[in-house]
Amino acid sequence: MSYLQAVILGIIQGLTEFLPVSSSGHLLMMRHWMGLGEIPVLFDVLLHVATLIVVLVMFRKKVIELLASLFRWIARKTDEQDMKNMKLIAVILVAVFITGILGLLISELNVGETPKVVFPLYLVTATLLWFTRKAKEGREYRDLNFKDGIITGVAQGIGVLPGISRSGITISAGLYRGFNRDVAAEYSFLISIPAILGALILDMKDGVELLNSISMSVIGVAFMAALISGFLALWMLVRLINSGKFYYFCFYLVPLGILGLIFF
Repeated sequence: MSYLQAVILGIIQGLTEFLPVSSSGHLLMMRHWMGLGEIPVLFDVLLHVATLIVVLVMFRKKVIELLASLFRWIARKTDEQDMKNMKLIAVILVAVFITGILGLLISELNVGETPKVVFPLYLVTATLLWFTRKAKEGREYRDLNFKDGIITGVAQGIGVLPGISRSGITISAGLYRGFNRDVAAEYSFLISIPAILGALILDMKDGVELLNSISMSVIGVAFMAALISGFLALWMLVRLINSGKFYYFCFYLVPLGILGLIFF
């Protein structure tokens, strides 16, 4: 893999991990067009770590608040707000547990990462985004319950399919459940944190393969490209969601999906 290819893959990962257009699908297409073939799984995970850092920085206030409540709960020094945060943590854990089970089941199906799979699923993602226009708002974190955790966990699990956007399907699920736009967006990325960490741990076994096949300097270039583009993408996404323009991305996905079905 050349440095230019690493930069391109890093930028694609950073942008599409947050924008609701499926990072796995776009990375698959770029690899196909660049003739790269199979890339070690851990390379993908390290690119996800870059975007994970973006999430931790962008939502640091909420993350720190939840961690502080968790430590106070362990020390048995909680107040009313801490208990509300502990409920949120419990719902996040339920969502991640469901995601893990569903993700493993889907992986057992051996769904092929081919253009014939990706492009139809782009149209599915576009449909989900389109119908968020009619979603009612009003629910806050205090209204979050375990049913929400199950639903968003299922959504995130389905998001492992290439062509289904993880952020797109989980934010849409939150909006369908009646959450305010800012809450739906933040919650979507909160449940992504343990999911990405879990994927990183599971794929550590591929570390030797990665180091033997791709140089550390190439990895570093891709990592930085994903980090910088990720900050820009998440900044833009939050503003689009809050302005009610989340569904705009379907105007990109529909032509892409249709053209892909025609030419591939």
